[in-house]
Parts: sequence; structure tokens; C-alpha cells
Amino acid sequence: MKPLKPVVLAAALLASTLALADVNVGVTVSATGPAASLGIPEKNTIALMPKTIAGQKINYIVLDDASDTTGAVSNTRKLITESKVDIILGSTITPNSLAMIDVIAEAQTPMISMAASARIVEPQDAKKRWVFKTPQNDIMMSLAIVEHMANSGIKSVAFIGFSDAYGEGWFQEFSKAAALKKIQIVGSERYARSDTSVTGQVLKTMSAKPDAVLIAGAGTPAALPQKALKERGYTGKIYQTHGVANADFLRVGGKDVEGTFLPAGPVLVFDQLPAGHPLKKSAAAYVSVYEAAHGKGSVSTFGAHAWDAGLLMAAALPQALKKAQPGSVEFRIALRDALEQVKELAGAHGIFNMSSSDHLGLDQRARVMVKIENGAWKYQP
Repeated sequence: MKPLKPVVLAAALLASTLALADVNVGVTVSATGPAASLGIPEKNTIALMPKTIAGQKINYIVLDDASDTTGAVSNTRKLITESKVDIILGSTITPNSLAMIDVIAEAQTPMISMAASARIVEPQDAKKRWVFKTPQNDIMMSLAIVEHMANSGIKSVAFIGFSDAYGEGWFQEFSKAAALKKIQIVGSERYARSDTSVTGQVLKTMSAKPDAVLIAGAGTPAALPQKALKERGYTGKIYQTHGVANADFLRVGGKDVEGTFLPAGPVLVFDQLPAGHPLKKSAAAYVSVYEAAHGKGSVSTFGAHAWDAGLLMAAALPQALKKAQPGSVEFRIALRDALEQVKELAGAHGIFNMSSSDHLGLDQRARVMVKIENGAWKYQP
């Protein structure tokens, strides 16, 4: 047998290397810090994602950004430059995700955020064309809250939100929704995720005598204003955003969050949905996988956002693999393009229909109203 010529040998080795190339998935989540109650179930969910998709090995490189924008940017750079990732999932919260955009756009690496603000993907431009997200937009959830308020006879509402992009985004979108139903916003206060007291903000809020209060926070820090309102004797209705839809909020809030109304993804009350609900089966599938690993009642809507990010990636990968090999800019471009083509994908939170102008792809099927009753989530038909 004749030895292979150097050029032929090199070509054979290159082909072998390309055939064995893995898909590297970079993940940055807020597993510690103020947003830990959101980031931990996301991190847990990443561990449940498939290790092979379309016959290709998938490597997940998971980093903790500690709920900090600097950490999120640092992690993003590290994942791109050192781990040579093909796609990034994260981060957990809006400020972190917004801070990551410049880095991923420069590196031409697609990103699927697990944070809520519409500003992460809107308006679409040269940078945000690389960014997708899975949580429902603020305006979708604002409309659900306002509709419930109007049906409950509420005429005035006060707003208390985070003093960051999450709180500001919610105030802007909620203001638009409230105006549609002629509900007057009589107060607007802010607080930091790390604050330990909101007495001043609550006193100002109560002096306005609102029929209801909307708290635009996420995770356990969102319980702080509500506990303060209850301590001061506020008796009006209290609403929260979908940023509190996890067991840790119920635990920290205790009796003070009883009676709270909030919009949420159907996965939160999947077992209470009517039999014909389009999300009942796909939401139940995620809950089954997560609870098998972490116990009954452990599931979180935030983990479900990560699950949906994984489903989007899995749907896009086979198409991208037809056009280029992992580890190349051509593959990352192909993957970005394929994400825009995902249609009628049933996730834990909604049915995704992506396009070049819509990098969320959810409609009103992705929301339900929920009430906290006896320390549990109660579906509101």
C-alpha cells in the first residue's frame, strides 16, 4: 500500500477534524447575587438539555455572572474568545443582557436571552439582529394586568419598580397599556435590587391613595415593597410582574403576598389549564423533566425560559449544520439565520414564530393571569 501524499493526508485529517467538530454553547446566568432565584433554575435546566442534537455533540460551558453587568460582559468575552462558542444563552436579567449586545454583535455570535425587556430585541438593528429572547415582552404582560384591573373596577394605580432597565421598561409599557383603559397612574417610585428598605417609597405611594399598586421587580427582591405595603396597612389590590413567578418569591413573601395578581407563562399553572390549551402538553413536558431531577414542586418559570432557549437552538441547529461547520463564523451566521426561520415551535411558555423583524415570536397564547392563594399559584380563567 502506497503512503498517502502529504497534501492528501492533510486533506484527510482536515475532513476528519471537521466531522468531529462539536457545537459549543456558552451560557451565562445569574446563579448568585440578587437574581439568584431566577438564575439557579436556569442553570439547573441547562444541565437537562440534550448532549447530542442532529447527531452533533453539544458542549455546554456555564458561567455565573453574579447578577452583575460587568460579570456578564466579562463572561461573554471569555466564552467567545477562549471557549470559541457558536451561540450564547443568557443572561438571566435585562441589564446584563443589554450589556452583552455589543460584544456578541462584534463577534457575530447569536445570543438567546432569558431576560424579559423588549429592549433586548427591539428595535431590530445591525447589533440586535444577533439577539433573540424567550420571555414574554413587558407590553404583552402589561396588557394582561390592565385588562384585569379594568375588569376589577380599578381607576388609579401606583407603580414601584426596580431602578434599572427592567423597572424603566415596565413603567414605559405599563403606562401605554394603562392609558388604553383610562387607568390613572398616581405615583411612580424606584428602588435597587439590593435595597433592604423601601419605607420612603411606600409612604409616598400610600399617600396617593391608589386603588392598586403594581410592583415591577423580579425574584425575591420584588417581595420587599409588598411586605412594606402590608406592614403599613395598605388594603388595595397588589399586582406583580411575571418576574416573581417562582417558589422562592412565595417563600420570602409568605402571608404578605397572599391575594397578589400577576401575569405568567402557562407553564406556571400547566396542570390547571383546560384540556384544549395549546401549551398544556409542551409545558407539562418541561415540568416532568425538571421535577424528575429536582423534586415535585421545584419547577420555575425562569428555568422554563432557559428550556425554551434550548428548544429554539435545537430547532435551528440542523439547518445551520447543512450550511457550515461548528466553530466558524459561517456556522454562527447560518445559526442566526436559522433561528429567524423557526415556526410553530411549542415551548414551555408559548408557541414561537420567529422572523427577521420579530426575535421573540410569541403571541397572546403565552400569557395567563394568576392569583396567589394559600401560598400557591391559582389559574384565573
